[in-house]
Amino acid sequence: MAEAHQAVGFRPSLTSDGAEVELSAPVLQEIYLSGLRSWKRHLSRFWNDFLTGVFPASPLSWLFLFSAIQLAWFLQLDPSLGLMEKIKELLPDWGGQHHGLRGVLAAALFASCLWGALIFTLHVALRLLLSYHGWLLEPHGAMSSPTKTWLVWEGHSPAPALLGPASLPPLSALVRIFSGRHPMLFSYQRSLPRQPVPSVQDTVRKYLESVRPVLSDEDFDWTAVLAQEFLRLQASLLQWYLRLKSWWASNYVSDWWEEFVYLRSRNPLMVNSNYYMMDFLYVTPTPLQAARAGNAIHALLLYRHRLNRQEIPPTLLMGMRPLCSAQYEKIFNTTRIPGVQKDYIRHLHDSQHVAVFHRGRFFRVGTHSRNSLLSPRALEQQFQRILDDPSPACPHEEHLASLTAAPRDTWAQVRTSLKTQAAEALEVVEGAAFFVSLDAEPAGLTREDPAASLDAYAHALLAGRGHDRWFDKSFTLIVFSNGKLGLSVEHSWADCPISGHMWEFTLATECFQLGYSADGHCKGHPDPTLPQPQRLQWDLPDQIHSSISVALRGAKILSENVDCHVFPFSLFGKSFIRRCHLSSDSFIQIALQLAHFRDRGQFCLTYESAMTRLFLEGRTETVRSCTREACSFDPQCLALFRVAVDKHQALLKAAMSGQGVDRHLFALYIVSRFLHLQSPFLTQVHSEQWQLSTSQIPVQQMHLFDVHNYPDYVSSGGGFGPADEHGYGVSYIFMGDDMITFHISSKKSSTKTDSHRLGQHIEDALLDVASLFQAGQHFKRRFRGSREEDSRRRCGFLSRQTGASKTSMTSPAL
Repeated sequence: MAEAHQAVGFRPSLTSDGAEVELSAPVLQEIYLSGLRSWKRHLSRFWNDFLTGVFPASPLSWLFLFSAIQLAWFLQLDPSLGLMEKIKELLPDWGGQHHGLRGVLAAALFASCLWGALIFTLHVALRLLLSYHGWLLEPHGAMSSPTKTWLVWEGHSPAPALLGPASLPPLSALVRIFSGRHPMLFSYQRSLPRQPVPSVQDTVRKYLESVRPVLSDEDFDWTAVLAQEFLRLQASLLQWYLRLKSWWASNYVSDWWEEFVYLRSRNPLMVNSNYYMMDFLYVTPTPLQAARAGNAIHALLLYRHRLNRQEIPPTLLMGMRPLCSAQYEKIFNTTRIPGVQKDYIRHLHDSQHVAVFHRGRFFRVGTHSRNSLLSPRALEQQFQRILDDPSPACPHEEHLASLTAAPRDTWAQVRTSLKTQAAEALEVVEGAAFFVSLDAEPAGLTREDPAASLDAYAHALLAGRGHDRWFDKSFTLIVFSNGKLGLSVEHSWADCPISGHMWEFTLATECFQLGYSADGHCKGHPDPTLPQPQRLQWDLPDQIHSSISVALRGAKILSENVDCHVFPFSLFGKSFIRRCHLSSDSFIQIALQLAHFRDRGQFCLTYESAMTRLFLEGRTETVRSCTREACSFDPQCLALFRVAVDKHQALLKAAMSGQGVDRHLFALYIVSRFLHLQSPFLTQVHSEQWQLSTSQIPVQQMHLFDVHNYPDYVSSGGGFGPADEHGYGVSYIFMGDDMITFHISSKKSSTKTDSHRLGQHIEDALLDVASLFQAGQHFKRRFRGSREEDSRRRCGFLSRQTGASKTSMTSPAL
């Protein structure tokens, strides 16, 4: 999502003022440190590894094996073939009376060795099975012999859009056997393969193919010359170091991606790096702000409890292939701490409070009582106390959080003084489970002006007023005065699917499982014995006052320059695309190319985020969606559209299987900087601008929502800022089967972009593409009337009512 902006702004050899900063560490030392960090992470999960690293076996399986060996020994059978006698001879002689104890110890040692060997064998076998990705790269309608051997085909239900609806879901019988019955969240971590380093020749070839549609003949020829020079002079050396790192560290690119793209970035986090997640679009379960906050925070803490106990099932691609779960570790109790040249991520093992901001004041609200989680009604009581507190904000306290929206170097310098003068209050905020902002204004869809109200809702989540979010926290929960919710998420610690998974659970739990009483309050009773929320006291020195004022002005300028536009497209959705036997993501991506061309009169480099979590500690890869096939697409030709869709699918599969372009080129560039090698080709690659940044927000837990009986109770996704000053940021989510919600952003300062104008082009492009199919003509006939009428129809006010009318219902899914 927002990573595209960070990737564009990434300059590992420059400070924020443009001065040169050399990467002084030798490359071998950096590779060694990468591996050392990987091993430290493995050791820090020792207890988790003890519980789940023995997967697919369990500690009880050791007891069963030991008992079987003892029974065989009692029956005068020796399953060890003499090994236990050898072990007994090596044990100390404690006298004749301890002869039986020596036998038990020998059997225990033999059982442990045999148990460990069996587990290791299962891990190796599972890793070998998971290392095969040929099934993902198979062309549509074809299957190689290795894939036939590896797969067992079952059922005839439509496969996920990734493989196209004509495929059948592949279920590997051996993977299921080796996977056990009830895997926990981190159970697969030791069995995941490492991300492969692609061939440098293939990467350069794919790169040249990707830029051909957007370069003139002269520019392309020059780029090809630079690429050939790179292959001839530097590629083999840089590639050797990457292969060495891939062998030694958990992932050859992810730690450098986190450090150089995120933590070394000196840009403000607001708009440039954070992204937002929205509430339900059409309904608000309760209009009471404190009640909504109580239920939502209780649901979030329930998710954290399940996370700590690893009761969250691991995510499986297509129900079978496990994805890496490492990013889940830092959802809660995490803060990005600013540094002068580099930030770092601080993660606490536990936190039993949240930091709350309301009307310029900061509070500490405890979340536990006697080591048990506070009830939703007790949390509501605490938040109502904050809302009823008439005390004013202290001078400059109201705008203090704008420092987290300032350039990172500035905030790092000010934080040093703040840590000295107000260490206790700062520790409460940075040590909180997460940050909560109780906004004094309402938000969400309104009947009077549905389009403008959604745009304002998105802007409030992305930027707010510049001083009412603590952008350093892993996420900020925003509760508006009318009960609407939202998240503002910091990007460095994890990617959108992780926070999206948590958000789906939160919305479903607080609405369907916890629920509300008839008067809109949380269920249960208040607890009058709870102490009042603690008001934080900030002793702000005079030199900080001017820094806060400067940061506030910069945050307001940045916030006011963002143009957000959200529109639900309800003429068709995933079900129609599926009936056309097409990938839903590819369908949207080709339509976006058409819309952008109509908006700007030209094609541009397009960034689409794809996950690489099939590999250990994988994060993302870029799908370069602007292809020659997409540029050649004629809205009147179905055959050309299918060619463009097939090409996009091939690129998406290659990115997911570790054969993408951009992360490999990024890692090569980092090695070249460590070696002080100047590569004009790599420099040009990393000077490119992504004028169209796109991302699909996946819906990962449809079983939590009953979209058929309660279609309004579906998350409406989220968005992010544009990656370029003259570009667009576009995210989209398939809400059920018959709606797609788009979130578009751009800069108001640009004369070349307009989020609302692009939104209209996207609507038209979707209808034109749908019209290639016979059923699509029906949608065009329906698409009549004024823009205001269409907006009202899309927003559902001709057939739906907002409010808490359905909050008493229960969901069978939970």
